[in-house]
Amino acid sequence: MSVEEIAIVKRELLVRHLEAWVPAALHRARRVVYAHGYADADGGLAASAAARVLADQADYVRGRELSMVATGTEVPALDAFEVHAVSGPTDTMLPVALKAIGAQRVPLLGFLDGASAGVSPAPATVAALTAGKPAEFLLVLPPGADPDPYRAGWPLVTLVELAVSDEPGELLIYGTTLGKSLEGFKETLWAVDEFAGVRYRDPGDPDRHLIDISLTPHPGPLRRELLAFLERGPATVTELRTFALTETVYRAADATRVLHTLVDAGTVTRSPSHGRLGGDVVISL
Repeated sequence: MSVEEIAIVKRELLVRHLEAWVPAALHRARRVVYAHGYADADGGLAASAAARVLADQADYVRGRELSMVATGTEVPALDAFEVHAVSGPTDTMLPVALKAIGAQRVPLLGFLDGASAGVSPAPATVAALTAGKPAEFLLVLPPGADPDPYRAGWPLVTLVELAVSDEPGELLIYGTTLGKSLEGFKETLWAVDEFAGVRYRDPGDPDRHLIDISLTPHPGPLRRELLAFLERGPATVTELRTFALTETVYRAADATRVLHTLVDAGTVTRSPSHGRLGGDVVISL
């Protein structure tokens, strides 16, 4: 059941992120493209869920163009405004399809669930999505896969492990060229419904602590990572909030809450010693 439950979490993350992304993207530009690789990998469930989200955005689409590109060995029938179904291997066909429909320099979001397909996509396939402006991607890799090759060309990347036990879980990677989008994704990450047995793990946590999915996640891993960061030297609250946002599974606001507890406990010191814990306050061990 764990594979099925993880698949449900992935679909909910995709749906929630699309529901926020589509209106924001259409507000920014008249043409918007959503690309879905391995559309048949899970029986077409994720691609169908994504298509329904796009079809539900009628109020935002008037006078604008919202397109979906779907690639896979056997792309399922999808109900959306404009679907470009391209049969064939995603690594081969997705970059070609993006060029064919003119996805350059328009808001572009790509979703590739390599874990469901049983493969790790070619890094060039993910890099092809950087043609968008702004561009984003959601990528799921099989347990134990190396995420580093997929960072090229993406200024902001964050990772979260979807786990059900102490064994390595599927690795979800989110990359974007827009800082505000990263903040939005983090909010979505913690807002999904919790499914029995499925929890998050921060890949940067040396203790590999499993974290329940919650609007107020357990702060233990973030506390350890912030203290490890401060071992390099003092840092401002802004720098620590940015670290939490970009290098951990947590949000910037979570870092602020943890810093308050660390200051109150005397684990760290702050300069100046009084007043609001603003961005320019310096934190030291």
